[in-house]
Amino acid sequence: MLKPEGSAWYSDPSLMRWRLEFAAAWPFLKIMGILPRRLSRAFGIAIAQLVYLLHFRLRQVGMRNLAMAFPEKTLTEHRRILRGVFTSLGRQLAELCQFPRYTPENVDEVVVYDGIENYENAFARGKGVLFLTAHFGGWELSAFAHSLYGHWLHVVMRPMDNPYLDRLLQRYRTLHGNKVVPKDDFVRGLLAAMKCGETVGILMDTNMTPPQGVFVDFFGISACTASGLARIALRTDAAVVPGFTIWDRQLGKYRLRFDPALKLVRTGNLESDIIKNTKNFTRVIEEYVRKYPDQWLWVHRRWKTRPEGEAPLY
Repeated sequence: MLKPEGSAWYSDPSLMRWRLEFAAAWPFLKIMGILPRRLSRAFGIAIAQLVYLLHFRLRQVGMRNLAMAFPEKTLTEHRRILRGVFTSLGRQLAELCQFPRYTPENVDEVVVYDGIENYENAFARGKGVLFLTAHFGGWELSAFAHSLYGHWLHVVMRPMDNPYLDRLLQRYRTLHGNKVVPKDDFVRGLLAAMKCGETVGILMDTNMTPPQGVFVDFFGISACTASGLARIALRTDAAVVPGFTIWDRQLGKYRLRFDPALKLVRTGNLESDIIKNTKNFTRVIEEYVRKYPDQWLWVHRRWKTRPEGEAPLY
């Protein structure tokens, strides 16, 4: 646990707030971690549904996003999808709390592979693998389960604002060999990993700002999207493999689905190629979201950054 130095602990309101947040969250995390998995999931889903009922701002953002992405659907359908998102988040929270109980022997009770040969073929090239994914389904389980199956990887993550919770989360994420690449220094980390033929997971579905992001369509609306994955792939010739952890209702567990590596667009015009490949990567994410709309993070303001001269959407 982090230990504030000297009298700063008493005078800095941020430190007090962080400690109080951690003290409030810790019992819930531990309780959900020791409960039987089925009961833990039910508890996590109940908490998430309570947040849905109480957090007006998140509901407002989610409904606005769904109205823009699926104008053909009814208000009732939008609400059903959004409730499903919170169910998905609650289920994933429960699984995250249970990470210390995962082992190579029991991981298949929670996550099974689907298309692992696509990952293995890409990894065998020896030029590194860029794992294209999103805040979708059980995204926290993707890298964790993959490491338990014997394939550790680097994960690009933005640290949480609360350093106490962040430290706990990072410890859970790295229990079986995974390494975290800080988002503010990810280029250097990615280049080093690709040079060694390793794997890096990148969540590339969040709102960005130029110059880190470029505008490409997402559900037919311009969205400022991280271009780093395309830049690194073009520079290193690493394989870009789509990978999504999908909750399968029939199986009652998650499927870690790997698709065949994507073919990169190379025309000789670097900036144009970056935009075209970023567009293709975003199209893959959109296809998964359209197929499983209640498993994507609709409460994120994905279209917040607008092209110059356009009015805000939120």
